[in-house]
Amino acid sequence: MIPEWMKEGGEGLHCPGAVVPEKKNFVQKTLIGIFSFLEEAVTSEAISRKNGLLQSLDPRVKLISIIALIVAVSVTHELWALIAVYLLTLLFAYLSRTGLWLFIKRVWLFIPIFTGIIVFPMVFNVFFPGDSLVTLATLGEGAKLGPFSLPETVSITRQGLISAMIFTLRVATCVSATVLLFLTTPRDMLFKSLRTVGVPKVYVLTLDMCYRYIFLFMDMVKSFYMSKKSRSIRSLPLLEEQKWVGGRIGYTLIKSLDMGEKVHGAMVSRGFNGDVKIMEDFKMKPRDYTALASTLTFSLLLILIAQKLITL
Repeated sequence: MIPEWMKEGGEGLHCPGAVVPEKKNFVQKTLIGIFSFLEEAVTSEAISRKNGLLQSLDPRVKLISIIALIVAVSVTHELWALIAVYLLTLLFAYLSRTGLWLFIKRVWLFIPIFTGIIVFPMVFNVFFPGDSLVTLATLGEGAKLGPFSLPETVSITRQGLISAMIFTLRVATCVSATVLLFLTTPRDMLFKSLRTVGVPKVYVLTLDMCYRYIFLFMDMVKSFYMSKKSRSIRSLPLLEEQKWVGGRIGYTLIKSLDMGEKVHGAMVSRGFNGDVKIMEDFKMKPRDYTALASTLTFSLLLILIAQKLITL
């Protein structure tokens, strides 16, 4: 006789060849997120080692150029200028062999979520008065929402739509430039170049150590879940699952503190004095000076156009 509980389907028991619909819980979703992060990190490191246009430039030049470009784009209000800069980022992404579709997907996957919440009210005349393009509703004279007066008609305005497009393009261009920097620069070289723009050494070291050891702790979290999954016949109640997750979080915290002390002790015993040494040295080449001068000039031109000092 087979016990009834063994006949019940669950997440922990699968028969070969059987198609069992499985609903992913929050632990599985977290594990999938960890795998995705590791895959993207490995992909980014592989791209940064390719023989592309931006990969051949000095990391300090790329960092300073990207910062200057982001500052210039942040003060630009001309739609055509933002479109031109964004198209340039796409061109550089293509010449740097990052994979154009991968690059676009990384940028636009999150922009609609964050910017949409901000710019969505801007297109309506309730928040941004202007010339009506599409009338959505007629409220009549004297319409109010609590203490706030509403217009007679709710519509999408030309000025609001243009402002929303400018804001979205500005965010997209800044994010694209930042993604380009991370995709085309090895992490250790990027952290080292942060010191050239005056970032304190302790912050750079903290970022470097976090990036190095986050993969180790992600692998440890993955092993926790896989060990539990391999020993489970059926799913536990939600409260028990939450207790298990809480216990693993506490253990991970204790493990990280213990590992931090051991790693620091090992570094000090090997002569660590607060500064991380990297074998590769920065060396400026003529093309680096040309790229830096071109980017700074272009950024200055955008700022002058934004301030109406130059009219094109």
